[in-house]
Amino acid sequence: MARLSRLFERASGELSLPHYRVLAAVSEGDERASHVARRLALGKPAISASVDSLCRRGFLVRAATEGDHRVSPLRLTPAGRRALDEAETAMLARLDAVLAHTEDGPGAVRALNRLGAGLDTLAAERSRA
Repeated sequence: MARLSRLFERASGELSLPHYRVLAAVSEGDERASHVARRLALGKPAISASVDSLCRRGFLVRAATEGDHRVSPLRLTPAGRRALDEAETAMLARLDAVLAHTEDGPGAVRALNRLGAGLDTLAAERSRA
């Protein structure tokens, strides 16, 4: 997993892997920094630093909400969407190259999907506890 992470980090272009993860979480519907932090198992200081950096770089904006000024939903900017799409395209190309050199590429993809489902279940159990 560490080797795959390094491969993805090198492929992610102008995004660090932690910044990629934050943008991906926001693009999938997590609008609040606290939700992103919980989903990514990060502390609030770490997520705040990432969100601040991504906002400064023009990849995220904090949207205003009526009635509750304590909450600022996060939104991807067009530049953030482009950076995320470019990183995902490059990462998938690197993963495809690795899978082409495995004995059972489709089986490896199925195993990764099962791992993802297991991680989702574990995260759901932890959030209920």
